[in-house]
Amino acid sequence: MTSHQSTQTMKPATAAKKLGVYLEATPAEFQEGVVSRTELNELQSNPPAWLQELRKNGPHPRPVVAQKLGVSIAGLARGGITEPLTTEQIEALKQELPEWLQKERTTQAEVRKETVRIKERDAERALRDDNA
Repeated sequence: MTSHQSTQTMKPATAAKKLGVYLEATPAEFQEGVVSRTELNELQSNPPAWLQELRKNGPHPRPVVAQKLGVSIAGLARGGITEPLTTEQIEALKQELPEWLQKERTTQAEVRKETVRIKERDAERALRDDNA
């Protein structure tokens, strides 16, 4: 008995998310097809010109915009940023440094510090429980 292994595929939206690009900015053939795991790996290891261009100049999806600005996705929304931004627009925001961006960066830094504190506390507790 031979097992027949099917090719694992994903929707273009899922592939775009994994590639860190805005789906609507990708070529039509990418948006209209399905992407196999092999094709995704190939796109990641050997990105074509369109993918390199999107990663460099955008438009970027919200998770990428948030990461580049050092804020959360919710922070973007609170700042009124709901649409994808280009690299140029992101750089302009960094230069302007509006009040909402400063506030959200501070909030994000506090969240990161708290996450580290909780992780360290939990590690100490686990160590203490192991030694008990």
